[in-house]
Amino acid sequence: MQRQLFDPEHDAFRETVRTFLAKEVLPHYEQWEQDGVVSRAAWLAAGRQGLLGLAVPEEYGGGGNTDFRYAAVIAEEFTRAGAAGLAVGLHNDIIGPYLTGLATDEQKRRWLPGFCSGETITAIAMTEPGAGSDLQGIRTTAVDKGDHWLLNGSKTFISNGILADLVIVVAKTTPEGGAHGLSLLVVERGTAGFERGRNLDKIGQKAQDTAELFFNDVRVPKENLLGELNGAFVHLMTNLAQERMGIAVAGIAAAEYLLEITTAYVKEREAFGRPLAKLQHIRFEIAEMATECAVTRSFLDRCIADHAAGTLDAVHASMAKWWATELQKRVADRCLQLHGGYGYMTEYRVAKAFTDGRIQTIYGGTTEIMKEIIGRSLLG
Repeated sequence: MQRQLFDPEHDAFRETVRTFLAKEVLPHYEQWEQDGVVSRAAWLAAGRQGLLGLAVPEEYGGGGNTDFRYAAVIAEEFTRAGAAGLAVGLHNDIIGPYLTGLATDEQKRRWLPGFCSGETITAIAMTEPGAGSDLQGIRTTAVDKGDHWLLNGSKTFISNGILADLVIVVAKTTPEGGAHGLSLLVVERGTAGFERGRNLDKIGQKAQDTAELFFNDVRVPKENLLGELNGAFVHLMTNLAQERMGIAVAGIAAAEYLLEITTAYVKEREAFGRPLAKLQHIRFEIAEMATECAVTRSFLDRCIADHAAGTLDAVHASMAKWWATELQKRVADRCLQLHGGYGYMTEYRVAKAFTDGRIQTIYGGTTEIMKEIIGRSLLG
C-alpha cells in the first residue's frame, strides 16, 4: 500500500538522511562496533547536516520544526542502515523535549546551541541496578545544601553514557521519593564526583555506548534543576509517549527491511534443485510476514500522524510500541530461520538485525509494562 503520511519536503529530507548515512556513518560503522562507541566527529557531522535539534527553536541553532514526521524519517533510515549506534533519536526525540519544554531561558542559552551542533552529546539516567521500569524504586538521592544539590547514587544501562556531556539524572529530592519526590538534575561532564563505569558489553548495538554512571557527593548547582522541584514523575510520564513512538517506528521499519532482504534471498537461494521461493511453506511464511507488516504499518502511520498533530495519547503509543517491537522480534527470528546457516553469520544483515533489535521490547518500557498501561486504561 502506498503511504500517504509524508509530503515532498519529508521525501527530500529522507534523501538528505540517506546521503549523510552513506557518507558519514556506514564507512566507519564497523570500526565503531569494534570500539564500542561512535566517533564524536559523527555527531559534529550530524549537527552540520541539520539532523540534530530539529524541534529546537532556531534562535538556539535548531530547526524550529516540531513535525514528528521528520523524526520518523530519521528513525526509519537509521534502522534500515543498521546504524543504531549513532543515537540521534535518543538525543532529539527523548532528551530534546526535556530541554525545550522544561529548561529556563538561561538553561536553553547554555545547553541548546551545543545540543544542535553536536558538541554537546546528551543522555538521560533513570535506570538503576535495582530499578528499571519502576520509578518508585529509584535510590539515587539529591540533598538540598542551600546553593547546590549533593547527588549520590548510581545508574546503569545508560545509552550515550560514555560520550555524554550532559546527563539528565532522575533523583530523589524527598526521603520517600516516588511519584511526588523525584526531580531532574542536569550533571555536566567534568563535574567532580561524576564518574563513568564500564562501557557495557551487549549482545547487539555494539557501537552504541551503554554505560554505568556513578555520582559520589556530586555538587549540582541549583540552576541545574530541570523543571519543577519534585515534579520529575509528571515530566517523565509526559515525554514517554514520544520515546515509545520512536522505538515503535524503528520496530516496523526493521521488520519491513528484514522482510525485503529475506524475500530477495529466498528468490536466489536454491534447495533441492529449485529456488526456496518455489516451496509452499516459504511462500506462506513470506505472505504472513508481509500481511503483518502491512497491517502494522497502517496503524503506525496513523499514530505518527496523530503524534505530529499533538493528539496521540499514551495508551495508543503503548499499543504501537509493544506491537511493533514484538512484530520486529518475530520477523527477525523467522527471517533468520529462512536464511538457514547463513542467517547465523554476522556478515549477513539478518544476523545483525536479530541481535541489534532484541532490546526493542525491553527499553522504553517493556512489553509487559505496555500491556499493563493499556489494561489499566480499559479496566481501571
